[in-house]
Amino acid sequence: MPTRNKELETSFVDRVKLVVAKIPKGKALTYKEVARQAGNEKAYRAVATAMRKNYDLNIPCHRVIRSDGEVGEYNRGGQEMKQHLLLKEGWIQQK
Repeated sequence: MPTRNKELETSFVDRVKLVVAKIPKGKALTYKEVARQAGNEKAYRAVATAMRKNYDLNIPCHRVIRSDGEVGEYNRGGQEMKQHLLLKEGWIQQK
């Protein structure tokens, strides 16, 4: 039987995935914004961990960026792939 903390963690990760799944093409949210919308503004590092472990193609984790405006890492091809996807969707403007 899972512990209560594990149940809460899973619940938060599920809420994070729901928030990220709703980010439209051409838009992005910061890890902190996702954490806030998922119910815990201080859990932005947990959002990053959840996105790093996400391999569900229905969850557009490339649309979650750092608060300083940098794109951050991406588990499906690194920063360059994340930048490419955001450029393709119109979030990043070509220079």
